[in-house]
Amino acid sequence: MEEPTGRRFGIGYALAPKKQASFVQVSLINLAKERGIDLIKIDLEKPLIDQGPFDCILHKIYSPSWKQQLSDYAVKNPNVPIIDSPNAIERLHNRISMLEVVTEINFECEKVSFGIPKQIVIYDAKAVKELNLEDEGLKLPVIAKPLVADGSAKSHKMSLVFNKDGLSKLKPPVVLQEFVNHGGVIFKVYVVGDYVKCVKRKSLPDVNEDNLESSEGSLSFSQVSNLNSVERADDKYYYSMMDLEDEKTELPPISFLVNIASGLRGAMGLRLFNFDLIRDVRIGNRYLVIDINYFPGYAKMPCYERVLTDFFWDVLNNNDDNKMDLNLQSLNMGTCQMEVRKLVSNSECEEDDGATNLPVSPIKREEKESSIQV
Repeated sequence: MEEPTGRRFGIGYALAPKKQASFVQVSLINLAKERGIDLIKIDLEKPLIDQGPFDCILHKIYSPSWKQQLSDYAVKNPNVPIIDSPNAIERLHNRISMLEVVTEINFECEKVSFGIPKQIVIYDAKAVKELNLEDEGLKLPVIAKPLVADGSAKSHKMSLVFNKDGLSKLKPPVVLQEFVNHGGVIFKVYVVGDYVKCVKRKSLPDVNEDNLESSEGSLSFSQVSNLNSVERADDKYYYSMMDLEDEKTELPPISFLVNIASGLRGAMGLRLFNFDLIRDVRIGNRYLVIDINYFPGYAKMPCYERVLTDFFWDVLNNNDDNKMDLNLQSLNMGTCQMEVRKLVSNSECEEDDGATNLPVSPIKREEKESSIQV
C-alpha cells in the first residue's frame, strides 16, 4: 500500500441521498483521510463548474442537466478523472444493450464457457398477445424485466412467467429472458478498477417444467438475490431449494471471473460495476451473465472501505488509467470463438415513466446463438 505523499487529494462525490447514506460511511471517510484523500460532497443545488477544485469526481446521478454539467466541467478541467463517463453508463440503462457488451469480449480459458441468456424485447401490448415464444427460440418459463434499467424501484419489478396467462398480463416495453435452472444460486461479481470480488447469494429456485400449466401465471419479485422468505418458501411454484452453505456450491474459477471483469471493463469503459452470473445446472461448466449494474452497493462487499480507498489512490496517482488502456488493447488479443443470440424488435419504444428521461438506444433484430466457448 502506498503511503501518503504529503499532498491531500479531494474527491467530489454526487450521489442520491440513499446511495450516499449507504456508500459514504464514516469508516470509508476516515480510511480515505488516512491516505490523504478527502471525500467532498458536491452541492447539486449549485453549478458544478463553480465548485472545487476537485482532483476526481465520483457520481451516480442521472439527468440531462447533470450530464451537461459534467461535460462543461471536463472541458474546463481536462485532467480531472470523472468516474465514470455518463455516455458509458447509459449503455447499462437498456437491458438489451447491457448484455450485448458480453458478446464483445473474448479471452483464452480452459474447460469453461460463458454467454448470455436468449432474450427478446416486446414494445407493445398487441405484440404480447400475438407472441409465439417458440418462434423466437424461447420456451416457458421466462423472466420478464422492464426494458429500462435506471435503478428506480420500477426498473426492479420483474416476474417469472410460467404460462400464457402470465404472458398476457405483461406491460410493455418488457424484455423476456430465458430462464435457466441454476441451483438457486447467483454469483455477484463486484468490480472496482482491477479488483474483483465474487460472493454467492440465494436466487430464484429451480423450476419443475412438468408443472408449469398448473402454476399461477407468474411470480413477481424485485431483485433476484433479494427474494423474501415468503416468496422462497411457497411450494406452489414447484421449486427445489439449495443450501448456500453447501460445499458443492463452488465459486467460479477466479481467473475466469477476472478475465470477464477485465473484458467488460475495457469494452464498457467503466471502472465501478458488478455483474450477476449463474451456472447452468444442465452444463456445469457453462455460465451466463444475466445482469450488469453500474456503481452497485459496495458497502455489502467485505472490506469495501479498503478496496475503494486503494482504487481512489490508484486513480489519483494515474495508476488506474494505465490498466484501463491495457485492458482496452487486450480485447483484440483473445482467441475465443463466440456466437450470440439477440432476439429484439427494431421498433421505437416510449420512455419508462419511472425513469429519469434516460435515452434508450435503438436496437436491430439479429438471429444468432448465445454461447461463447472459451
